[in-house]
Amino acid sequence: MSAVRRWGDVAGVVVAAGAASVVLDLAGLPSAALFGGLLAGLVRGLGGRVRLGLPRPAVLAAQATLGVSIGSLVDVDTLAALGEDWLPVLLVVLGTLGLSLVAGLLLRLQPGISPVTGAFAMIAGGASGITAMARDLGADDRMVAVLQYLRVLLIVLLMPVAATAVYGASPGSGAGPADDGGPGWPVGLLVTAGCAVAGLLLARLLRIPVPALLGPLVLAAALDLSGVSGGAEVPALLGAAAFVLIGLNVGLNFDRASLRTIGRALPLALAVIAGVIAASAGLGALLAAATGASELDAYLATTPGGLYAVLATATDGGADATFVLAVQVLRLFVMLGTAPVVARVLRARPG
Repeated sequence: MSAVRRWGDVAGVVVAAGAASVVLDLAGLPSAALFGGLLAGLVRGLGGRVRLGLPRPAVLAAQATLGVSIGSLVDVDTLAALGEDWLPVLLVVLGTLGLSLVAGLLLRLQPGISPVTGAFAMIAGGASGITAMARDLGADDRMVAVLQYLRVLLIVLLMPVAATAVYGASPGSGAGPADDGGPGWPVGLLVTAGCAVAGLLLARLLRIPVPALLGPLVLAAALDLSGVSGGAEVPALLGAAAFVLIGLNVGLNFDRASLRTIGRALPLALAVIAGVIAASAGLGALLAAATGASELDAYLATTPGGLYAVLATATDGGADATFVLAVQVLRLFVMLGTAPVVARVLRARPG
């Protein structure tokens, strides 16, 4: 394929991914930008006669932007919401990590799924970050993406019903999310670019795994906690573009063999995902008993995925959204921070 045709092919699939993202967003699907990229890449990957890959700098830029976006979730007020309950919260978070690893081992009962892929596919929380780093850490990012977002989709569909019917949430009783009056998108763009470049270089210097994601993530979190960033966030359009590219990067690597493997794994995966969701609700009950938080707050805080849908349910249903966010963000950082260690241990195990 000539260079002109190749770039034309890349441009066409990117445009298709953007259009799919808009349609999915209008349909109310969670993580529409990533799903749109995944869908467009899947169609191109299965239909094209020549395999197409995104330029490596574009993939690194998308990972770095995602890292800054995750890092900017951390601030002093959020962490302070844990107060004296930090130890039981941390224990529940570690329990969720253990639960994810057990679920991954169960998924390995399906032939064709490696230990690392099984664990990453079932890690509860941080679906976008886990998907972005999966290939770099030796997992099959196609299987990881499908199963991670299958869990997120099930949670988004079931969580509002469970919150209302089981935990007594009152839709419409919350005050809604507050506007923190950040410094605006130009500052956000500068902070994003600075954290992305400096974080990547620093992570490479320190030999941190998946440097394009984890370096900017840690640097953005540090600037947020210190107050230097002034609450700047990744501009919405830039964040959406990063999600599209991450989805495309996964989707373009699909082939018919990988689809057959995923299709065969779906029955077992659905059963394991259902078990993870139920067990996470059990951890929520333990958290409520240990901290005095309401059962609704604890359930939403330990729901395994769909962070923004969880926060929307919390703010609309009268839950303590700050506590819920604090627990979810802590779990997000633990999951992403331990993922390289988990991958290294599982790759070293025989068989």
